[in-house]
Order: sequence, then structure tokens, then C-alpha cells
Amino acid sequence: MNIESAKALITGGGSGMGREFVLNLAQAGATVSFCDVADEGIAATIAAAKDLPGKVHGFKCDVSNEEEVTKLISDAWAAMGGMTVVVNNAGIFRDGLLVKEDKESGTVKKMSLKAWNQVIAVDLTGPFLITREFAAKVIETKQKGGVIINISSISRHGNPGQSNYSAAKAGLIADTKLWGSELARYGIRVGAIAPGFIDTPILQGMRPEVLEGMLKGVPLRRAGKPHEIFLALKFIVECDYFTGKCVDVDGGLTL
Repeated sequence: MNIESAKALITGGGSGMGREFVLNLAQAGATVSFCDVADEGIAATIAAAKDLPGKVHGFKCDVSNEEEVTKLISDAWAAMGGMTVVVNNAGIFRDGLLVKEDKESGTVKKMSLKAWNQVIAVDLTGPFLITREFAAKVIETKQKGGVIINISSISRHGNPGQSNYSAAKAGLIADTKLWGSELARYGIRVGAIAPGFIDTPILQGMRPEVLEGMLKGVPLRRAGKPHEIFLALKFIVECDYFTGKCVDVDGGLTL
């Protein structure tokens, strides 16, 4: 599939890598829809894309809400006159150790069920709902296939303080393989990208000494650029023989 002819939906497109995906796709001439939960993020992405060749549509949607996802797929499909690419990018963090003993009081602090459920809902249930509704729409409309890209993370290998996030991102890799197998009969390919440390507002907000310590474990000794993740996305879209696999873009980092 040529990137410039894509009709793409990006979840979490109001900031960070999601916005980078929207702008790069629009720069290539693709038609793009994106969703976010923040009105200001939606407005900022639309403003940033206003002079680009591709047309951009913004929608508000909580990807963990089944009714909102069903409406999003329908509305974005109508706005673009179809949909050929879906990027499951929306994600949140609620980091914390599973259990931690306070050295002074001896009390044990536990990761809350709320923190677990919030991350699983957005980072794993969200992609499930988006993928299910997109695939159903492709089948119902007799469209000739499509591409689904799940944004996982190097944390899928297990990162201390991220029981919830690591579980969600590992689950996305399992589903990538599974959905790639199940949906191939309908001409739908499924791929995943696992970024390492990427230069986004989250990293930019870290204390310099903390960030420097993190990057010492990266063989290339730097954070990745959002555009470098887009290059992996472009490869998956354009390589028609790719499905069911994950591309690691992490500077050689292994957790």
C-alpha cells in the first residue's frame, strides 16, 4: 500500500508520537483522522496540519469506551470515504511498584486495582475495540483489506514499576500475531512497533541526570526521534508481505 494513498486513523493523535504520525502522514499526502480525549490537543494537531497536503480530521474519543469507539470508526470512515490504515497509539501510564515497604513505618504500599485497570483499559482494551470495529467494517463493506499497527513498547519485556503497562504492551504483541493470523483471510495485515526511549514530552520532562542515566543503557547513547518511529510505521504500511510481527526501534536497548 502506498503511504500517500492511505486513509488512516491514529488514536492518541493529540500529542507526542501520535501527533508526529498524523503530521507525517498528512505531509505525505495521506488522508488522516485522529482521536484524542483532550480538546486542546485535538485543536493543536489540526492547527499544525492546516498547511499540509493531506486532509486531517479530528475526533474526541475515549478508546476504552465501546460506544465511543463504534461511533469513531463510523464517523472517521464517513469523513475519509473509507479507512485503510489504523494505528493503535493511544496509551497512558500509571506507574508504581507492585508492592513497596515503607522503611520507616513498615507499611506496605500496593499498586491499586484502579491504576491497573486504567492502563489495561486504554492500552489493551482500546486497541482491541478499535481493531474489532475496523475489521468488522472492512468485512461489512467488502473493502479490499487494510493495515493495523499496534504501538507496543520495549517495556513489554517487563520494566520495574510498570506491571500494568508491561502487561498491556506484551498483550499487544500477542494480539498482533493472533490478529495477523485471523484477519489475513480478509486481506488485513497486522504489525506492531516497540519503541524504546523516544524524545517526547514525557522524556523532556525528566531531570537531566535521570535521563542521562537511562540513556547509558542504550547502545546508540541517545533517545530516538518520533520521526524514526514513523519510518517503521511507513515500512509496515508499504510492505505488503509483512504481518504478525513486531519491529523494535530502540537503539539496541534490551530491558
